Amino acid sequence: MDKTIGIFGGGQLGRMMAQAALPLNIQCTFFEASTDCPSAALGPVISTQAENGLQDFINSAEVFSLEFENTPLSDVDVLTETKQLHPPRQALAIAQHRLSEKALFDELDIPVAPYKAVTSLESLQNAVAELGLPIVLKTSRGGYDGKGQFVLRTADQIDQAWAELGPAGELIAESFVTFSREVSIIAVRGQNGDVKTWPLAENHHHNGILSHSIVPAPNSVDLQPVAQDYITRLLNHLNYVGVLTLELFVTDKGLYANEMAPRVHNSGHWSIEGAVCSQFENHIRAVAGLPLGSTEMIRPTVLVNIIGQHPKTEDVLALEGAHLHLYNKSEREGRKIGHITLMPIDSSELTTLCRQLSKILPNPLALSEDMTI
Repeated sequence: MDKTIGIFGGGQLGRMMAQAALPLNIQCTFFEASTDCPSAALGPVISTQAENGLQDFINSAEVFSLEFENTPLSDVDVLTETKQLHPPRQALAIAQHRLSEKALFDELDIPVAPYKAVTSLESLQNAVAELGLPIVLKTSRGGYDGKGQFVLRTADQIDQAWAELGPAGELIAESFVTFSREVSIIAVRGQNGDVKTWPLAENHHHNGILSHSIVPAPNSVDLQPVAQDYITRLLNHLNYVGVLTLELFVTDKGLYANEMAPRVHNSGHWSIEGAVCSQFENHIRAVAGLPLGSTEMIRPTVLVNIIGQHPKTEDVLALEGAHLHLYNKSEREGRKIGHITLMPIDSSELTTLCRQLSKILPNPLALSEDMTI
């Protein structure tokens, strides 16, 4: 199939989408500020800074997608006058506004923590009084990897929280959910309405950044159908095409939705080697109007992010069952610059492999020499 897909963004997600597209004879173009981005090796990059950049990008492909949820809606509106975008604009607009996102979850009976809109210091004080402490205060728009939020634990932090986040505009205050762990469900919906889901991933963070994901999430047999039901409601309600991710908290009262991401997701990178058809290939298939592939897991897998500093390539590849993915990004503190997928033939070796990898990574984050999977 000869087709070109235009992708808003040129980071590592776009890079991996394009890598999955090439075997299908599908080319990709990218709309990105820097022409020296991770996706540059995979196709033409049209700069967002160019005088006629948006129009050149629109002319570069037959159908379009995106790799980050903060894609400007104004650009989308110009694009969709003449071309198709998958996922739909509505999904993108909702994901960009946390209050709209919570309202959608409420509408579809997907449980969320109690929340309140905050637009002033007084309304923050009222939210604290009504929701109780602790609460998580977040900007309604923007923010990722722990940015744009403040965990408010005591009343004497109210002024500080407002001083830090108030200038950002509309905020959302959420009751702090007591949860045992965080999981994510990733699913894909084709243009014919076909829906497929991957196994739940259990996600571990360090300083707000995903450190590693375990797939399938341990003890998730009862959680999987519930999560699948929630994400299928979202996909069908939005008439969604492509990959969607739903992040969830595991609580004593069941699963609570945290947020959705209208794109391929970091916690799904394991699927490149660990599933019959990866999130990237299935996203490309959906956008191109092709049949979806199997999301069945090949065997248990651990995804580990490389953050800040590169390990020695030969040390990683010396580990039996390790797959290394580098993004052609320079080292910088807190920056995701690659990932490693661990999937030994014998899944009982996963704990040993993770412990070995913790000694190799310059910045092992949540991995440790005494961890157990």
